[in-house]
Amino acid sequence: MINKQDLIKISDYLWEIPKSFRSDMKVPARIYASEKMLEYIFQDRSLEQLVNLTTLPGIEKYAIVMPDAHEGYGSPIGGVFATRVEGGVISPGAVGYDQNCGVRLLKSNIFIDEIKNHLDALATEIQRTVPSGLGRGHLQKLNVSELDKILENGAQEIVRRGFGEKQDIENCESNGKLDWADALEVSQIAKNRGRDQVGTLGSGNHFLEIQKVDKIYDKETAKKFGLFENQVVVMIHTGSRGLGHQIATDYIRLMVQVMPKYGIELPDRELACAPFNSAEGQRFFKAMACGANFAWANRQMITHYVRQVWDKALNGRGLSVLYDVAHNIAKIENNLIVHRKGATRAFPGQPVLIPGSMGTASYVLIGQESGKEAFYSSAHGAGRMMSRHQAIKTLSGKEIVENLRSKNIIVKCYSMRGIAEEAPQAYKNIDEVVEITHQAGLSKKVARLVPVAVIKGE
Repeated sequence: MINKQDLIKISDYLWEIPKSFRSDMKVPARIYASEKMLEYIFQDRSLEQLVNLTTLPGIEKYAIVMPDAHEGYGSPIGGVFATRVEGGVISPGAVGYDQNCGVRLLKSNIFIDEIKNHLDALATEIQRTVPSGLGRGHLQKLNVSELDKILENGAQEIVRRGFGEKQDIENCESNGKLDWADALEVSQIAKNRGRDQVGTLGSGNHFLEIQKVDKIYDKETAKKFGLFENQVVVMIHTGSRGLGHQIATDYIRLMVQVMPKYGIELPDRELACAPFNSAEGQRFFKAMACGANFAWANRQMITHYVRQVWDKALNGRGLSVLYDVAHNIAKIENNLIVHRKGATRAFPGQPVLIPGSMGTASYVLIGQESGKEAFYSSAHGAGRMMSRHQAIKTLSGKEIVENLRSKNIIVKCYSMRGIAEEAPQAYKNIDEVVEITHQAGLSKKVARLVPVAVIKGE
């Protein structure tokens, strides 16, 4: 059990669990949080899981959690750490089941007043056009050859087929493609789960929102990003669907089997891993890249569908991509394997997108040089305070919809259960999470976005 007295306060927004806390820790653990946010983090096993990360072979400097941290599988959601390429490991559980769950923001040149009378019809048509829900896909399935090209070329393959623009790729993390992807390392089961899911929203906390720019904090950067007050934007939050989940399942099982071969012992088998340069480590790295590429392709295809609806409804006044970022991924950066699970890359000058929970604000920030100490990483969302089971048990989906409507927020969802699972009350305060992110120097606030229409994943 970790208590507040076990922490060293480095600043108002940064705390450390020293290496001396537990004998198997290889590096200290760091928490980006305010005093108030710490109280929420203490309510689950996030910090115990954080300390477990510090025991991984080859870990560098420290393991980190972001202010939106909460308990996850093996690694806490909001967990960030880096291991050495030589002598370090890679862990599927520390990437997460939804590989490259991420966010894309589309911007228009339209003021909210220009479309407020058309919002309901627009949201209804987008919901009809973009399939959503657990396991729900398109009627037409890709063949294996088509899918393999997407797994190895990501969003670039979708644009090559005519469903997007060159600028979409240029405004996407890693240009929408991880070059080392190898479709041969993805199981047939995983491929079958993904064949009909390119261009689908999924379930859980995934959403598609029509939003307006509510507030500008940094006028110069906002202008550079093409943002202005009362502008209409569209946020897409989804990932690699069943394909990515199956890749994680397959490789967690493999890592558990091979750890004894490499003499790896860990306090939690959910962090099962293999040396990065081992055959198994490289296989996962290549398969995970396929999952990430699939997610970028998925968001690119959804972009195409949204544009079709948008252009038809608004006489060709199109949408351009501001940026697209991954939340669950492992990549080589500065000669280290940086694992981010529920965390956003935040390189200096890069747009950082932090989505809120349903009906609450989302944010655009910009990466800062001061984020180097956190491996240039940032928070990725509000962070759960209530489990999905607890939310369903205690919250009413109907009441939540009525409450959102009273705030003039349109909600489109096929399931009241899905609404209850993702209710704002189940999450931390996004404004507080972003303020900590800003004050800690992880990234700097640029603009606040508020929803006007929400299309839920289920």
